[in-house]
Amino acid sequence: MDVFLPIAQVFVNPIEILLLSAIVGVLSGLFGVGGGFLMTPFLIFLGIPPAYAVANEANNILATSVSGSTTHYLKNTLDYKMGLMIVVGGVIGTSLGIFTFSYFKDIGKIDTVISLAYMYILAIIGSLMLVESLGEIDKAKRNVLDKKKLHVHYWIHGLPLRMRFPKSKLYESIFTPIIIGLVVGFIAAIMGIGGAFILVPAMIYIIKMPTKLVPGTSLFVTIFVSVIVTFLHSFNYGSIDLLLVFLLVIGSIIGVQIGQKLGEKIDSSGLRALMAVLILAVGIAIAYDSFFADHNTNGTVTSTIPDLNFFSQFILDFSNEMPFFYGLFSIMFAIFLGVAAAFIRRFISKFRKQMLMKS
Repeated sequence: MDVFLPIAQVFVNPIEILLLSAIVGVLSGLFGVGGGFLMTPFLIFLGIPPAYAVANEANNILATSVSGSTTHYLKNTLDYKMGLMIVVGGVIGTSLGIFTFSYFKDIGKIDTVISLAYMYILAIIGSLMLVESLGEIDKAKRNVLDKKKLHVHYWIHGLPLRMRFPKSKLYESIFTPIIIGLVVGFIAAIMGIGGAFILVPAMIYIIKMPTKLVPGTSLFVTIFVSVIVTFLHSFNYGSIDLLLVFLLVIGSIIGVQIGQKLGEKIDSSGLRALMAVLILAVGIAIAYDSFFADHNTNGTVTSTIPDLNFFSQFILDFSNEMPFFYGLFSIMFAIFLGVAAAFIRRFISKFRKQMLMKS
């Protein structure tokens, strides 16, 4: 049974949303990358306008990032000082991204820009992942030990104003994390993704942070970037639909837990190649949808709005009459779901350990 999204004004199948978000969550947990670059195109394919797909996936990423970051906070695997430097750049990048988003939205080209951005980004990510995974598989078959240089220096390492980061045991220019955060924030604002696929490699290979601190710090940064993206999209365009966010968050959180458990038990080298093929396939599908497909979507409602139930009408009125507070509520709603999921996961983990000890 389809449900009507009062903000996006389209009919969607909630089962499809839950299943897709869960599948993307499994992939995210399995490979340690954010699923926004897959989930946003899937939402577009389901008939949700790109501008709404970007905004609501950003809110979903906020919830899942809060959940994961809370877990890393409890494990003390976060570098707050480094994270805050990246956030400074993220704020600047997000502001520039929203300005760019507004410009193309005003001239009626934002859907095309989003589609093109995803097409090129997915092509690049998928190609790099495929080459890397096939290389790892080939080396494993030939038992080749890959010797890498311990220190590789780029121009970014010569920047001034160096600062000590005791948690990561680094002495780095403050401009290095700020520039990385700027790029991540800009991409997040345009595409509605957390930017982990850029941030994580940059933290490992450019900033040279300890690997154990990277996931938690990345999620910590994503929280702030997603908060800004969610609020600005909600306040400026009224594009956050709490009903859609709820479906996305529930599916994603469940999927991420399953993916993390699977990742502990299986070798992901071969699966990473399949993931790369999937990413390339989604990029090709976006290209086809943008340039060749018939765009008569089967769920969009533009002229008539059906009778809304109390909850849907409340969401619509709240968004229209108090956009500022609606944006804040959207952020708090996502944070609450994320924190609740983290503590529920911790409770279940402790309970299982106690049962195992008793048995």
